[in-house]
Amino acid sequence: MIYPTLRAVAIAALGAPVAIVIGIVSPDLWLAAPAWLAGLALVILLDAGLAWRTGRGLSVEFTAPPRMGVGAAGAKGELAVAFRQSAPPRAELAIESDARIAVTPDRLTVATQGQSGALPMTLTPRRRGEATIERAWVRWTGPLGLVWSQHSRGLKRKIVLTPDIAGIKAEAMRLFARDAMFGVKAQIDTGEGAEYHALRDYTDGMDPRSVDWKQSARHGKLISKEYRTERNHHILLALDTGRTMCEPLAGLPRIDRAINAALTLAYVSLKIGDRVGLFGFDARPRLSTGIASGVGSFPLLEHLAASLDYSDEETNYTLGLTQLASDLERRSLIVVFTEFADPTSAELLIENATRLGKRHLVMFVVFRDEELEAFAQAEPATADDVSKAVAAATLLRERDLVISRLRRTGAHIVDAPIGAVGPRLLNAYLDLKRRDLL
Repeated sequence: MIYPTLRAVAIAALGAPVAIVIGIVSPDLWLAAPAWLAGLALVILLDAGLAWRTGRGLSVEFTAPPRMGVGAAGAKGELAVAFRQSAPPRAELAIESDARIAVTPDRLTVATQGQSGALPMTLTPRRRGEATIERAWVRWTGPLGLVWSQHSRGLKRKIVLTPDIAGIKAEAMRLFARDAMFGVKAQIDTGEGAEYHALRDYTDGMDPRSVDWKQSARHGKLISKEYRTERNHHILLALDTGRTMCEPLAGLPRIDRAINAALTLAYVSLKIGDRVGLFGFDARPRLSTGIASGVGSFPLLEHLAASLDYSDEETNYTLGLTQLASDLERRSLIVVFTEFADPTSAELLIENATRLGKRHLVMFVVFRDEELEAFAQAEPATADDVSKAVAAATLLRERDLVISRLRRTGAHIVDAPIGAVGPRLLNAYLDLKRRDLL
């Protein structure tokens, strides 16, 4: 595409009043105006021909990773152009993408060195799914700067956006190693727990309640039972994918943050030896993986978690949690990732949490809304600030009311800021194992 630059338009516009003045002063020279426009048109055509000749053999290449994690730091990409013949001194490069991925910068003027130029960029995932880099745009001016020569190339490059698996594994191993790998897990593997392990001679310092009196009578000395921690607990991660969980929180939907935290816990649980399953629901159940064991099953859980789509439907806690309970054959730890909109909508959640807690151990994970807390704590300067502070304080008070009611049902609550949910969830899980509550 060839079109005039602002310089060409300005030159044509400046020539118009001059031609008018000449026509008024000397009517015989009225041909000066069309002559001026014709001459300018010829120069523009010449500049356009030179610009078009420069662009023959233009090639565009886009480089980016094929897979990226939502919530991870932006990855590097590059849009490179090469000219087969002569290259313009400068070229303006731009790229078009869909809403699932942010490109920074998406437009830049670069100097071409030799026959090529490149636009380095940062690609930041916004939502899970398959992002498309639609098209690349390249334009440059002719030698006289009177026309733009613009070219576009369809890229249709697909980038798969999944949960941040690399970050999940690194964070899980860092947190798990700090608490469980060095000493703690080895200390509680035997000597504590609920699973019978072996008999041994009773020694000073052992718990007298562990004495097996029948075996002691048979052997004529005190014999105690030794226990070990169970390693095959069932952990069910229930992800609410309803409307409130798909709202953004600090630039990322709550459900994506919940998936990252859930997969962190799943990786550690599988490492320890427990069994893990995923369950997704909104207005109706969307995903039920069953119980998987072994670290080798983690890629499957990752793939299935990434398939959970965003939803604009209200969450049906009765249908979702009832279906979840019917799928479980033994006592399990059920970790529910959800968001409390208000006490009225949470009534069904509390009712079903009470029912689940009679047979299972229930834990709720909620994200603290720091933006809402900032509104409530900010010093008001205008009437609008007062209204925002009152509304925010009301919402926070209602949220605390729901959390306190859930605690009274026997459920455990992990209520933490965005950056601390993963560590606090993992610590809560390991604490439940230490206390043999599973």
